[in-house]
Amino acid sequence: MEPISQLVKSTLPNYLSNLPIPDTFGGWFKLSFKDWLALVPPTAVVAGIGYAGYLAFCPAAQRRCSPKSGRCNETIRKHEAKVVDMIDVEDIAEKAAFCRCWKTKNWPYCDGSHGEHNKQTGDNVGPVVVKKK
Repeated sequence: MEPISQLVKSTLPNYLSNLPIPDTFGGWFKLSFKDWLALVPPTAVVAGIGYAGYLAFCPAAQRRCSPKSGRCNETIRKHEAKVVDMIDVEDIAEKAAFCRCWKTKNWPYCDGSHGEHNKQTGDNVGPVVVKKK
């Protein structure tokens, strides 16, 4: 616990007080290259915290479908009013996985694209698996 106390009470305030932050707006133009380099790490930390907060709390970042149209299907057979596929169970060998995330390149079969979709959106969608008994 003492190292954390040392960091919060002494090291971090000393580091921040030694940053070359100018007192006036015009002072930013007088900073040297070395001064600008010293400002990169704290700027990156602040930007990272801001971006993480944006992803966590901004409703626009949490959308699972296209923010432009609100649609989930952005590529598959867009010329049709409704995408419907009829597959006879007798045509399935042992089992088949069908896409539900609209990201597959092998429609209507799942190609695992939902994994990347789930990672990016926090969704938990997976395929519909049909198998013979």
